[in-house]
Amino acid sequence: MKKLLLILLACFAFSTSVFAGPVNLNSATTVELEALNGVGPVKAKAIMDYRTKNGPFKSVDDLEMVPGFGKKTVDKLRADLTVTSGAAPSKVEGKAKPEAKKDAAPAKADDKAAKKDDSKKAADKK
Repeated sequence: MKKLLLILLACFAFSTSVFAGPVNLNSATTVELEALNGVGPVKAKAIMDYRTKNGPFKSVDDLEMVPGFGKKTVDKLRADLTVTSGAAPSKVEGKAKPEAKKDAAPAKADDKAAKKDDSKKAADKK
């Protein structure tokens, strides 16, 4: 009975790794990277460190620049890896400028009102 349970657990573990899909080098956690065949904690940390220092990977071939990964290793992992954009969407600068103009418009109106008040005071003094 124990053997049957062990076999079922092994089949389940294998099936989840087969259907998990490729691992994105730009967003994978160390746990996801360690799940790759041939990638242990040291290599997973090297990938994370490289990504932190150099930014997102542009292609799977960039993995060759990570210490501990050569062309043969990358070729073995290629089917299990993918690279998608890791960059955050850029902010649109134009949105901030109209808000500033809105803030500036009331200030100009206040200046005009202040000038009218000053001119009335000057007229009243005469």
